[in-house]
Amino acid sequence: MALSKLERRSRIRMRIRKKISGTAEMPRVAVYRSNKQIYVQVVDDLSRSTILSASSREKEIAAVTGVKKTEQARLVGKLLAAKCKDKGIENVVFDRSGYKYHGRVKSLADAAREGGLKF
Repeated sequence: MALSKLERRSRIRMRIRKKISGTAEMPRVAVYRSNKQIYVQVVDDLSRSTILSASSREKEIAAVTGVKKTEQARLVGKLLAAKCKDKGIENVVFDRSGYKYHGRVKSLADAAREGGLKF
């Protein structure tokens, strides 16, 4: 029997997480994408803590109306890069969480790179 969409993504996610781990010097950027929103966390896996987060539900992004979801993801990527600069984080590991590197995930990553993050 074929896997459901969630089971397939879960397997891909676990396969990726076997290879990717974040440290204090080079944290992991984890992406979660729902139908309407996009969320990003910068995680230190060794201490099991979230350093910072950004999402499309934050005030400065939610206030912008009439934009498409890919543009919203671009704004989240820029916000993430700005927050990382404030914390002194330049190098990160990108964890797409089993989502295809396409659409919203790609626009978020490109905007974060433009903002100064290296991955």
